[in-house]
Amino acid sequence: MPPEIRVTLPDGSEKRVPAGSTGADLAKAIGPGLARAALAVRVDGQVWDLTRPLPDGVKVSILTDKDPQALEVLRHSSAHVLATAVRQLFPQAQIGFGPPIEDGFYYDFAVERPFAPEDLEAIEKKMTEVVKADYPFVREEVDRAEAKRRFKDDPLKLERIEDLGPNEVISVYTDGPFVDLCRGPHVPSTGRIKHFKLLHAAGAYWRGDERRQMLQRIYGTAWFSKDDLEGYLRRLEEAKRRDHRVLGKQLDLYSIQEEVGPGLILWHPKGAMLQFQLRRFIEDTILERGYSLVYTPHVTREQLFLRSGHLPLYAENQFPPMAAGEGEAEEVRYRVKPMNCPMHILIYASQQRSYRDLPIRLSEIANVYRNERSGTLHGMLRVRGLTMDDAHIFLREDQIEQEIFDLLDIVELVLGKTFGLAYRLDLATRPAKKLGDDKMWDVAERALEGALKRRGLPFKMDVGGGAFYGPKIDIKFNDAIGREWQGATIQLDYELPERFKLEYTGTDNKPHRAIMIHRAIFGTLERFTGFLIEHFAGAFPLWLSPEQVRVLPIADGQNDAARAVAAALQSAGLRVHLDERSETLNYKIRDAETHKVPYMAVVGQREAEARSVAVRARGEGKKQVVLPLDEFVAKLLEEVRTRSLTSLV
Repeated sequence: MPPEIRVTLPDGSEKRVPAGSTGADLAKAIGPGLARAALAVRVDGQVWDLTRPLPDGVKVSILTDKDPQALEVLRHSSAHVLATAVRQLFPQAQIGFGPPIEDGFYYDFAVERPFAPEDLEAIEKKMTEVVKADYPFVREEVDRAEAKRRFKDDPLKLERIEDLGPNEVISVYTDGPFVDLCRGPHVPSTGRIKHFKLLHAAGAYWRGDERRQMLQRIYGTAWFSKDDLEGYLRRLEEAKRRDHRVLGKQLDLYSIQEEVGPGLILWHPKGAMLQFQLRRFIEDTILERGYSLVYTPHVTREQLFLRSGHLPLYAENQFPPMAAGEGEAEEVRYRVKPMNCPMHILIYASQQRSYRDLPIRLSEIANVYRNERSGTLHGMLRVRGLTMDDAHIFLREDQIEQEIFDLLDIVELVLGKTFGLAYRLDLATRPAKKLGDDKMWDVAERALEGALKRRGLPFKMDVGGGAFYGPKIDIKFNDAIGREWQGATIQLDYELPERFKLEYTGTDNKPHRAIMIHRAIFGTLERFTGFLIEHFAGAFPLWLSPEQVRVLPIADGQNDAARAVAAALQSAGLRVHLDERSETLNYKIRDAETHKVPYMAVVGQREAEARSVAVRARGEGKKQVVLPLDEFVAKLLEEVRTRSLTSLV
């Protein structure tokens, strides 16, 4: 072994240290301040513990609390502190998985009963003791036999050991009394974890398989500073206030009922109006841009999905087959459709196409059905019945760049200009499980990357995140409290046109293979509506609000005048509710505020005589302005026409 090794630092300089030096040794050699702040080390892009010896010739950077990857290490270590505390309080608990996740961590346990709130309090208190003890995280590499011996009383860990490949390094970590099978890495010791909070417990199937045993999962969060932790907890409280499941019930937008089944949305009249407005908006937008609307059946022979390749690759998410109808062959089976693309392909292929016809843009707001696991369903955000604003574009290869430009214009119109959302772009490349050969994927990925670069848009690479039939551009946007959501997708597809032999006649009068783009702007109307509920906290902009104006007569004597006001608003195309109940005005105002109605038009005797209204805008408290009825109507219509996010009254 040479007496010393060379490593390359982030600034490109080389550092020589004695052979066998660890990340911690390197940090000390660079400076005492860095040594105190060091939490982990990145070696040729992989994050290691500080205690691991460094190889010769690697690129190394020391991670401190300024590095985003260090936060993931902190949370992984916090999960181990949680498991340490649980094992001390519940010695018979079996240990499942404990990974870091976005904004926190969790750990799964097999225990005799679900964890109660008082259990979480006790566990968090015990975690504080584990932190104060400042146990070092000690890594060991062991062989398979030793791993089985150490975890002989923990069947969940034994099962995990059986899954490890024959050449996989098996490592265990010890912090004080707790030993765990884990790849790591971890912070140097439990004392580095200072700002954490347990959030809640929930049931979770072992390995996400609903046929396996139910475990108890404890969720927590950890941060480097007290301010960051408190800020996150405030955001959680705000997120609870905006929860679309709570607001959906309060505003009577939708329901999910046992008689129908989980993950299947019943859109109530007000929720249906939201969907209608979103549909009309996107359909008007695309019809102006050369799209054609199509409609396709909810079911099809499963042979179509075999031909497209969806069935073998997507079988676990499809509902089981149905027997054919009378008069069809016994072996024929039908499926409810999980996507629209094969049917749109058949429409394209139903006649001969010329290069002059392209691009052909077929759009359908369609219901599709996916058999998602019940444990993954979540209100409107994860459902089994999806309403997709789907479109498939058939084009020549030389048209790809311009078409991507045009699609990004629609994204900007919808997400940026209409809803005022900040968003970013990810270019997702080929996954491990894919259709087609690498040559086809090379061409497709270059086409998308070239379009993004020529447009001058910043984007991130999502390696392996593409659809199984082609790479895609994912658009991710942020809501009012900073959470990131998956939005539009633009997917380039060379494979399905090949499978279906999609052709057009070129300028040389010879057949050429068409290219295909799959795209959705909203994604699904269920998920996008759930997002809008939470983003706006139920207080939708006027153009989208199911109820736009509530007319409130002060007393019965003004009912006739109030009816005339409501009639004028309705004849202008506005959505109006007249509240003629024998309640006090204050009661009616509170009720309108509870239902987040954008405007209240109060009609008293003076307003009745002057054909005016006293207008209260949502969120303005007791402030009101008296306007002539015609002026009020004109302002509302302008606010609707411009899809303004703020009041114009």
